[in-house]
Amino acid sequence: MKVTQIPYFKEIIVMATTCDICGHKSNEVKSGTGIAPEGIRYRLVMNDPTDLNRDILVSETSSFAIPDLDFELSSSRSIGGKFTTIEGIFTTLKSQLTSVIMPFSGGDSRDPNSDENRMSAFIKDLTAILAGEKFVTIVLDDPAGNCYLQNTCAPEPDPQLTVEHYARTEEQNELLGLNDMKVENYDKS
Repeated sequence: MKVTQIPYFKEIIVMATTCDICGHKSNEVKSGTGIAPEGIRYRLVMNDPTDLNRDILVSETSSFAIPDLDFELSSSRSIGGKFTTIEGIFTTLKSQLTSVIMPFSGGDSRDPNSDENRMSAFIKDLTAILAGEKFVTIVLDDPAGNCYLQNTCAPEPDPQLTVEHYARTEEQNELLGLNDMKVENYDKS
């Protein structure tokens, strides 16, 4: 485990494990500061291949969306807890989705509107994005306020990046377990 500070963001804890027996490796990133007072939403309009190099922290409580491709992971548990680059997130998505496509989804009898073919088209879009041939808008939203998308112009505003802090809804507080927490008049005995 290592505690580190992300510039212009906050402290995080990076955890990495390796099994000495089978060699399996895993890593995870957690906020070092708990739940923020407000949620945060980042909206990045990509317009250059260098945008793939931006750092991104996807927490377990965040959603990740690509509106241009009608794609959203409402809970990023499958890729959450990861500090990487935008390229790393797209590569992870592509490899996870590629592994679930059926090997016999092609051929003359395939339905062009089937889920497999829509997924194949989505993977082709991801490939074009990773090659710097296609640019999209991505939205990273976390009601716990623990996600991050790098402002490459920091400390100045980034013209491609919109950052919005917002008050959580009652439903979001419920999902985060905040409605059941007793924080006033707490007696330690």
